[in-house]
Amino acid sequence: MNHDQDWVSRDLSYELKGISVAVNDVAQNCQGDVIALLALLRHLEELHKEIRDGVFQENLPDNRQRLYSLLKDIESEGGWPYIARMRLQALLVNLSEQVSDENAVK
Repeated sequence: MNHDQDWVSRDLSYELKGISVAVNDVAQNCQGDVIALLALLRHLEELHKEIRDGVFQENLPDNRQRLYSLLKDIESEGGWPYIARMRLQALLVNLSEQVSDENAVK
């Protein structure tokens, strides 16, 4: 990695950390409000989609060497970014466990 790329990487890391702090702050402010937390998750999913379908696709490699480099990075850094949705069945299981726990306390 050359000196210029080092600075870019540090700047990006700093910006990403700022985004993480901001999102975590919003999530903490929404604690106890499941509708607000759901809105936050939906917003993050929409941002992911906008970046993936817009700027990311526009910047995909245009030659084999760059494509190889991208694929190598994806493999070494943890795979393709993906935002998984909670399955309705998992939500219902969590809900029924919570109801069972509440009934046991009564």
